[in-house]
Amino acid sequence: MAGRRTALTALAALPLIGCGFQLRSPPRLPFGSVALTGFPPRSLLAEELKRELAAQVRVLDAPAQADVVLHAIDDVRERSIVASTAAAEVREMQLRVRLIFRAHTPGGRELIPRAELRLWRDMNYSETQTLAKEYEETELFREMQSDVVAQVLRRLAAVKV
Repeated sequence: MAGRRTALTALAALPLIGCGFQLRSPPRLPFGSVALTGFPPRSLLAEELKRELAAQVRVLDAPAQADVVLHAIDDVRERSIVASTAAAEVREMQLRVRLIFRAHTPGGRELIPRAELRLWRDMNYSETQTLAKEYEETELFREMQSDVVAQVLRRLAAVKV
């Protein structure tokens, strides 16, 4: 059974071999090391950024030894109530992720001037489904965080060190 499944999978992928299809990969970074500064302690965004950067470059703790310093000016996750009922029950929330950052060399040469990335998602809310909505909120924040990391990587790939 497993051999048949493998053969069918290989057969299905056969037309894609000559068409130039390739999975999207992260952009190539033109430097060898990076240091992250200014992020709050235990920042989930900083952790994901470190993981993605470590796949290509060395992530250092000492900014003076890095080729590029990525400095977070503001790293915020917010949620606000957008709509509620007459009985003061929440009906809709807005989730927001904001990262304000800049990139420079240890010598102070600016590579990326102050930039702001903002993402938001609207979410319906029901107090009868609290656990499911908490899970949905967590997933939406995780998705937005991954989008922010991808945008930062694209901007870092464009710098000239």
